[in-house]
Formats: sequence, structure tokens, C-alpha cells
Amino acid sequence: MDQVFAPWRIEWVERDGDGESIDGCPFCVLPERDVDRDSRIVARSARSFVLLNNYPYNPGHVMVIPNVHEAEYAALDEATLLDHARLKQRTMRAVDDALGPSGLNAGMNLGGAAAGGSIDDHLHTHVVPRWAGDTNFMPVISDTKVIVEALDDTWERLRDAFAEQAGATVGGDDEAVRLSFD
Repeated sequence: MDQVFAPWRIEWVERDGDGESIDGCPFCVLPERDVDRDSRIVARSARSFVLLNNYPYNPGHVMVIPNVHEAEYAALDEATLLDHARLKQRTMRAVDDALGPSGLNAGMNLGGAAAGGSIDDHLHTHVVPRWAGDTNFMPVISDTKVIVEALDDTWERLRDAFAEQAGATVGGDDEAVRLSFD
């Protein structure tokens, strides 16, 4: 029998199902919660935030999400569009600094189910770190992806990288880094 050792998954297995439910759009609900670390929000700007993906393709897979609940990219006002773009730049820099990937994939799933997104009514940009040779035998022979780092550890590394950037304000240990672009 083949085994994959992933002790960090015990948090998911033992979670309280009632406490995990989100009533409404998760991208609207999560930023309103009290503890950024628990919500996996690693950085915030005036109009957007960076959220670790709970089901990452690779360690460091994050989403850059405008605060406004909007499905259409063309409907974003100029200030939100610029803020979202600037936070994407800062996110790519933080991922590079924290994780040292060989490259990044970045993109949006627009257009509902046809585009492949699971949350299609609140647009967001995925930023996925990639490493040369990161495709190994597990996805090929067993349809299994091994994520080599716990989300809490990735949160710490990315938060530290955001904290080093110009215009960063660091609050308490469980708070996201606040970024200003002025």
C-alpha cells in the first residue's frame, strides 16, 4: 500500500463542520472575519486582498481579490482596477521573495462554469508558483498532488515577504500586512 504522509491535514479532518460553513460569497465573508490568519488572508490593500488558496495547486497558490463583489472585469472602476493590478505586482514579488519559484502562472477564470472557476460571481486572479521539474510521478500514476508545505507555514513566509515591501504596515501576529501604494 502506498502512503502519503501529510500530518497537517488533521486540521481539515477534525474540523467542526458547522464552524466552517460560509453563508454567502466567501470572498465577501472572509475579509470581514476577525482573524486574518484563520481566514488565510495574508495581505490587504485599500481595495483588494490576497488570500491563500485552501486547495492549492502548489505551495504559495494565492488569489488576489477585489473587495467589491463583481463578476465582470470590465465593470471594475478605475481605482479598484489599479489597486488590484498593483496588489498583483506586489503578490508576485512576495511569492518570488518567499518561495523562490522558477516561474509563476497567473490568471482569471471569467465566464462562469465554462471558464472553470468554482466562484464565478466574484472575480479574482490566481497566482500559482511553479518550479522547473515540479511535475512528479504522483499526479501521473495516482491522480494525487503532494503539497509539500502546510498552509500556516506558507502564510507566515508570504506575510514576512509582504512585510518587507515598501508601504507595508504590520499589525498583530494574526493580521494581514497592510499595503499602501502611495
